[in-house]
Amino acid sequence: MSQPNSDTDTNIQIKQHEENIEFLNSQSNRLSESVLDLQVGLGRYHSGNVVTSDNGNGAFRTEEETVEQILKKQNSAASIFCWIKANTQTSNLAFVKDALGVVATLARVVNDDLSRILSEYVGLETMLAIVCSTNEGVKALEKYDPEGTINCNGGLHGIGSSIGKVINGRFVVICLEDLRPFVGGFVDEDPQKKLAIPKPKFPNGECPPGFLDYAVNMIHLDSNRLSYLTTTGHGLRETLFYSLFSRLQIYKTRNEMMLALPCITDGALSLDGGMIKKSGIFACGSRNDVEVKFPLIGGESDVPPDYTEAEGMVRRLKWETSKLAADIQREQQLLDFRKSNSTSQD
Repeated sequence: MSQPNSDTDTNIQIKQHEENIEFLNSQSNRLSESVLDLQVGLGRYHSGNVVTSDNGNGAFRTEEETVEQILKKQNSAASIFCWIKANTQTSNLAFVKDALGVVATLARVVNDDLSRILSEYVGLETMLAIVCSTNEGVKALEKYDPEGTINCNGGLHGIGSSIGKVINGRFVVICLEDLRPFVGGFVDEDPQKKLAIPKPKFPNGECPPGFLDYAVNMIHLDSNRLSYLTTTGHGLRETLFYSLFSRLQIYKTRNEMMLALPCITDGALSLDGGMIKKSGIFACGSRNDVEVKFPLIGGESDVPPDYTEAEGMVRRLKWETSKLAADIQREQQLLDFRKSNSTSQD
């Protein structure tokens, strides 16, 4: 007569073990994510300290130096635009007010290696692209005759001809209101409003060795650009830079990048010059040193404030994760035992 109560007790115990396992797994996943976050921060610290403070390797320390390099491209739309923006008599033109600037001047990076590889990936044409907020700004840059030919007396061409410069060939203009923004949130409490993109992982749940971050999250925005919003309420990182980089991954070395191939979907770069344009398309041969590069961050604002504490935290979290793994294994054994007993009684 006691069989029904016995079955009920067994079912309750099985359910309790299943709930315990579910809870422990969620705790383990949370700790693993925290470890990955800290390891990415430590990875940035290492990569940011590879290069010394002088910029003799070809990266430009300040935005002003980057603008100087743009101005040397004398017959480019970007050089004429930078000249106009710096000139008080022409800085109030409609297209100057609507335009944010040239791509190369809108972000900074932590070191020369990253500046070189990102600039090469983007390419000189796009590094020199003019970024406008709206289509009205794009239209103001170039005027056309009724026949559809360019009116060299209007827009950017007109200003150029007035100072003895002619724009050679085509030039790229990016309209922010037409870009499809990143769909997702931001990293919690991150002052740079970095995008909350899940880290790449192998099937076993581990992050590939040498992974630093996504390129879109490794560019640094100054406060005025960080606060900029499009008419639809999106910032530069989730519009312009997500459009340029998507989920492009950054690794410390080419070897580590190649080992991570199963995790790479939208391309990857390594600080020592490796480049995967996108899944299955590799860029081989000698590096192309682009003349115009992203400027560097002044100081080490993107590294962990206390490196030793971060390392200690990683060790503690890994220890806690191992303890949880043992608890999960014990609960699983108890669950299997209860289920086995229940089946044998039936």
